[in-house]
Amino acid sequence: MAWKFDNPLHTLCTDDQNEKAKAVWEGESLGGITEDNNRLPPPIIGILLLTIVTAFLITFPLWGQRPNAAIYEEYIALMDSPAIQGKSDAEAMEYMVNKVKADGSKWAHLQERHPLEMDDLRLIKDAIIELKQQKADLREFNILGDAVVMANFEGNWITDPNTGEIRRERVQPWWDKGYTIDIFFIVFFCLGVMIAVKRLPDYGWEPKHFGH
Repeated sequence: MAWKFDNPLHTLCTDDQNEKAKAVWEGESLGGITEDNNRLPPPIIGILLLTIVTAFLITFPLWGQRPNAAIYEEYIALMDSPAIQGKSDAEAMEYMVNKVKADGSKWAHLQERHPLEMDDLRLIKDAIIELKQQKADLREFNILGDAVVMANFEGNWITDPNTGEIRRERVQPWWDKGYTIDIFFIVFFCLGVMIAVKRLPDYGWEPKHFGH
């Protein structure tokens, strides 16, 4: 089976293969059912591409990431510092946000995406301190309202550094394997359809179907 790549948007077959395909197309009556060789309308292709891109953008794993306890650990550590004593809640919060950001926190981008107020910090403070005392990995705990709960995400198998037990990692990634698999299959599908269509004669040729 020969391939031709000099004009892939029109055909991937050699001239003799196209002539053979045209003869088969014209010669087969298919029980009276005829098929024309029309081009797929560009607006349809545009809608299909728009649908695929939109679906992938709105299901991007990063958008579903919840705030975890680790990103607020630095705020909690500053709550009882002398620097914020005597300040109002708004002033204290502004000071902590600026302080943590100026110190180059690795969670700065997530702190900006998931801001909270002093009352919110007060509600989760004790739970986060308790988890730290237990040497828990704060990245594995999500903030849900006033509760600090174990994330329901299940990642790779790991050995718990505290208990030595084998368990699932609960750190929610910004990317996941399922998304990679989705991308692979949609690319595979689109390439497969395009190759199958371009192995037909160019859309500039129309079968006559015995004059029908």
